[in-house]
Amino acid sequence: MLEQYATIRTPPPAPRSFGLLATRANLAERTPTRTGSAGVVWSVGGSIVTEGVASVTNGRGGRVTSGTSAPHYIADFLKTHLPSEEEVRHGKRLAIALDADADVGAERIVGADDHERQWSWQNGRWERAGGIKPAPRAVVKDKAVPTIPFRVLDAPALRDDYYCSLLAYSSTAECLAVGLGPHVYLWSESRSKNNLPDSLTAPPGTAHVTSLSFSSDGGGSAILAIGRADGRITLWSPLDQDPRFDSNQPAPVSCVSFCPTTTERSSLRDTQVNVATEELLVGDELGCVYYYSVEWPDQAQRDLWDWHGSLTLLARLTCHSQQICGIAWAPDGDYFATGGNDNQLFLFESKKILQTRPTSAPSVHVRNGTAGSSGTSITAQGEVLGVSLGQQKHLFTLNAAVKALAFAPWQPSLLAAGGGSNDRCVHFFHTRSGVTLATIDCHAQVTSLVWSSGRKEIAATFGFAQPEHPYRIAVFAWPGCGMVVGIPWWGEERALFAVPCPKGPSSQSSRGVRRFPGRAGRGDGEGQPWYQRRTSREGCLVVATSDASIKFHEIWAENRQPSKGEGATGSLGGSQILEAACSSQVEQLGMLR
Repeated sequence: MLEQYATIRTPPPAPRSFGLLATRANLAERTPTRTGSAGVVWSVGGSIVTEGVASVTNGRGGRVTSGTSAPHYIADFLKTHLPSEEEVRHGKRLAIALDADADVGAERIVGADDHERQWSWQNGRWERAGGIKPAPRAVVKDKAVPTIPFRVLDAPALRDDYYCSLLAYSSTAECLAVGLGPHVYLWSESRSKNNLPDSLTAPPGTAHVTSLSFSSDGGGSAILAIGRADGRITLWSPLDQDPRFDSNQPAPVSCVSFCPTTTERSSLRDTQVNVATEELLVGDELGCVYYYSVEWPDQAQRDLWDWHGSLTLLARLTCHSQQICGIAWAPDGDYFATGGNDNQLFLFESKKILQTRPTSAPSVHVRNGTAGSSGTSITAQGEVLGVSLGQQKHLFTLNAAVKALAFAPWQPSLLAAGGGSNDRCVHFFHTRSGVTLATIDCHAQVTSLVWSSGRKEIAATFGFAQPEHPYRIAVFAWPGCGMVVGIPWWGEERALFAVPCPKGPSSQSSRGVRRFPGRAGRGDGEGQPWYQRRTSREGCLVVATSDASIKFHEIWAENRQPSKGEGATGSLGGSQILEAACSSQVEQLGMLR
């Protein structure tokens, strides 16, 4: 039974008249510079595929990922196979021989335990000697999590693209930003909250939005970075009226990500003054990552000094051979990870990156000033930090594009990464030692990963999946890796990207709820205290879907018991003290080599 655990690398099976067409990670409307992953054909009704992650037995009834000592788990997503005609005929013959009902005889007798063998088929039903009816078995209830979203918003012109990350949430402004075509729209529970604008519209001819990211909550500025397919970066805060910075990158932008913490740096206006700056990473379709420092003075400082801030290029990383698909920061800002369409996952240490020897980098033109003003043209060029291959902390290789990345908020040294259509797994890595901790085969393209902030669980969303795969959202426990929540979508839509929302729907009337333009939002009438109570502590998951809608799902239970395997163990499944000791020994061995 190796097929249900390991990947069998064989030529693609012959096309079937009712079979599934080739699923491709590289979707339609790609630019010529993008090189997509090769397609893959999955067999219908089985688990044999042409690509994926292989595993071997550990000799104790379990599996480990090939080449590592990491446990290899198989998510029970696929339906069990139907009995063959021979099995059905055998069951009928067995039922006739035992004088049992043909529909239940074989199922009831074969594999029955000692308790059930005390029963016999009499008078057309199962009875125990003495006429006592069998006691009903205890039913263990699953976690009380609704399988339907509690809110659905229509999002016309939402791009159906695996490579786009078109959602971002700001706790500072308490709003959700969504990229619809070339425009960015805002949604919040209360229309009057901070007098937020409805949207940031773009002039005709502007390229579509590819990625969004809000700045850190500690900075208090709610800066929204907007990346576009023409290489343009726009920095805008919903607390301001107009955008403050535009940057034209050398290549189309595919991913942007703000650091979750601020960094003290000297002000560009006055080098004797230290200010809290935001750090921004910008990834493009050529595989380069640009490291920016953003100084964002408040309105009082702008009026006093006539100073709008600065956008400073600190480093340029040349690591991936294809476009950047995903970027994630550790919660403390010490590490960041980049995933590419070249199936590579790089882990960098931010402090060491900024100590790299300066080299020459391409010019990046920045227009300083508010939108519509002439502004001053600033060129960040010449002596900038150039980072190439070999400067990373660790390098991991998956079997498909790496978009879904997430560091555990309660354990910065724990990194989860999801693979595309040819990988279909969630991988867990230890950032200090570079060890692979575990792998979960999800039988589907992993589009995003979100850790819970208050429990040892991680939520995964899925795009392309095998036909019998019903789930598009699943929650796994750590370190047990068992699925504790599964949310099926019975339609054909896919989950493209998801972000956590720290608050659920409010108990106020839905008449003040904002909708995206074009079509009325659906499902806004549920804003009742019942939903608010269930999501007030853990929040909810906001998912962009391929049917041009935004779905709000509750994925964390209200009163959950500790998951199996958590107990008093450390965050990585063992003692945190031993974890630190082992990590330091591994690092020392690496230095000696």
